[in-house]
Formats: sequence, structure tokens, C-alpha cells
Amino acid sequence: MYSSSYNFFHFCFLFIISSTCLAQTNFHPKTFFLAVKQDPSSLQYITEIQQRTPLVPVKLAVHVGGENLWVDCEMGFKSSTYKPARCNSRQCNLARSTSCGDCKTKNKTRPGCNNNACYNIVSNPAMNNTFYSGAEIAEDVLTIQSINGSNTGPESRRPVVTIPKFIFSCCPSFLTQKLGEDVKGMIGFGQQSPVSFVTQLASAFKFSRQFAICLSSSPQENGIIFIGHRPYLFALGFDASQDLFYTPIIRASPEYYIKISSIRVNAKTLPLNNTLLSLGGTRISTAVPYTELEPSIYDIVSKAFISEMPENVKTVSPVAPFKTCFNSSFIGISRLGYNAPGIYFVLHNPNVFWTITGANSLLLVKQGVFCLAFVEGKKATGEAIVIGSYQMQNNLVEFDLARRRIGFTNSLFFRQTMCSDQFYTS
Repeated sequence: MYSSSYNFFHFCFLFIISSTCLAQTNFHPKTFFLAVKQDPSSLQYITEIQQRTPLVPVKLAVHVGGENLWVDCEMGFKSSTYKPARCNSRQCNLARSTSCGDCKTKNKTRPGCNNNACYNIVSNPAMNNTFYSGAEIAEDVLTIQSINGSNTGPESRRPVVTIPKFIFSCCPSFLTQKLGEDVKGMIGFGQQSPVSFVTQLASAFKFSRQFAICLSSSPQENGIIFIGHRPYLFALGFDASQDLFYTPIIRASPEYYIKISSIRVNAKTLPLNNTLLSLGGTRISTAVPYTELEPSIYDIVSKAFISEMPENVKTVSPVAPFKTCFNSSFIGISRLGYNAPGIYFVLHNPNVFWTITGANSLLLVKQGVFCLAFVEGKKATGEAIVIGSYQMQNNLVEFDLARRRIGFTNSLFFRQTMCSDQFYTS
């Protein structure tokens, strides 16, 4: 259903937005960026957009599998350019409206509560995947910073560009529960949605649908989300796109699923249940802080990891949410992070694998204690592996929607750089 309807929606969206997108004469940006930083309390990754008239900064949690951008319109939303989508309009169809009608409150209409308006479903994964079906579909002004992709210095930033009629969903305040401090919604990059953030930008500025995420490991430093064309430039002019290796996206879903065919710890391939490993595929999620492994997979991976640690590194009592922890006294450190056994996710081909070094496999949880930064998932989810944000830190991950593939670089520490080491977000 999603795939067959996408081309129609994409055509309609081009018709709606192309004549309304403000782009300076002879200026046709193909690359944009968002700064992204971890909220230390929720462990979510947060970005900030400028929206409304007059423009105000709005903090949003990043959800790579989210279908839309939604914000809290109940508390303090004021904009002279807010426009609700009317029943049976193209905007309603694009945003996959599930219902249509009038505001049921007795108060006067306001953003999020209008007559002859349409509504869709939005979700907050932080609230145990709470779904809300009464989100008012609307349009408003949104701006984003463009990039001069050939430069890394002060001239790398190009003009801020404006989309006057960006489609989003207007929600009540309760849906922001368990989001980070002052976070007012979520920004979705889902692959099958005509109104995801990347699809709306690609449609407005006519570039191939792709984006790349590079998450910083420090809550004090910005990482970056590149949207649009390469290169992905870091310190000393290093282009991270040169290091990308790819694996196919395997499911037609808003979320991103890839195939992990096996797991190695150091040189040893683990005796995993291949049927279980391939069941449904492996999901990539910025809404999950640590990679989740199905219980039997976690058991095998953790035992192998322990056996490959040096003999003088002893296990200690677990520290929630982690089950496998170590005394840190004999764990050294190098430019690749803590000295730990290598974990290799072997992808669709035996020669294509994603390397997880100590920087992404061990976490200092308290003085003297490191833990394996993987958690035991729930059997009922039907997902063998969900890759979380900690394992993505200081790796660049590209989502190439047009070619239905995802690219990984391995740790940027191999290149003596990191996700915060670029000029754009400093």
C-alpha cells in the first residue's frame, strides 16, 4: 500500500510545494543540515528548527522511522501563517488523513482545533509507542540552513531557505511526555511517508531523497544530520562518504530494516539461530538508546564477549539496564575507545560487515565499572535486533531512500575525527 501510493503523493506534493518554496533567484540548494545533540536525561537526540510567523526555535526529538513532523500546539503555539488542512484536500491525502471533521471543544478555534479539518496518526516511541489519532494536519513556515558542500570553513554555510507551507501535525501537550527538557515534538525521517522531513525537502528543492546522521557521543557537542547531496565533510576536508559501504533496505515500512546474517566477536562467528536472526530484519532506531538483542541472541553475544576479554578483566554485578558489566581496572583505552573485543555485524554479504569497537560497545556506568552497552530485548516484539543510538555514535550512517539502501562508515575514530568535528554546527 505504501509503495503504490507514494508516486502519486510525491507528484501531488511537487505540485503543491514547488511554486511556494522560497529560493533565491539562481540559488538552488541541494544540501542542508540540522545540528543534533543528545539530551542527557532522556538519552534522546534533539534538533531544533525555526517555524511559524514570527519564527521561533522549536526543539524536536529525532525519530528516523517517524512518518511526520509533529509539534505541541496546545501550549504557546502562535503563528499568523498557520493554516489547517481542509477536509479532502491534497494536504490531507499526503499526510494520510484518517478522519475529518470539526473541533469538538466549546472554545474558539485555534491551532490544533479547527472546523472542516483533517487528522492523522502520530506516535511517541518514548511513551511506550503511544499513538494519537487526532493530530490536526496543517501547514506553516519552516526554515533550514543550506550548505556549500565543497567547503569546510566559514564559507561552508549558505543562506537560510524558507518553505512557506511545510506540512506537519498539530498535537496536544500530553503527547510530549517523556521527551527531553523543552522538547515540543518529534521530527520524522521515515522512508515511506510523503510528509517526512527528508521527503518534503527533497520535493521542494528537487534532489534525490537521502540523509545522513552522525551522532556525537558528548551531550555538550553537536553532531549533524546532512540532508541532500554529498559530500559529508569533516575536519581537514575528510569526506566521510568515501568510507561508506552499503546494505539494502529490506522492508517497505516507515522504519528502516536491514539484514544481519551473522554476528562475530573478534574472529569467531557466533552460533545463532539464523531463522530468528532473519525474522523481520534488524531495525535502526534513534528512539532506542542502546542496541536491543532478543534474549537468546543477547545471551550468546554476552558470553562470547566475556570470553574474549583479557583474563584479568573480571565481571561484576550488573547495573540496570545492563546485564554484563566489568571491573574497569584493567581495561585500557586507545584512539578507538576502550580496549574491547570487536563486535562485527555481518550484513547481507559475508564480506560486508559493520565494526563496533570499544567506543560503541562499552559504557562507563559508574566509577570503576564498565558495562556492555547492549540490552536484552523483549521476546514479544518480534524483532531480533534493534540498533540503538549509542552504537551509531561517531559513525556516519547514510539513508539513501532513492536507492533503497543504508550506508555505514564504521567509527570515524579510524579517521581520527568524530561527528562533532565539523564546522557546520559549531
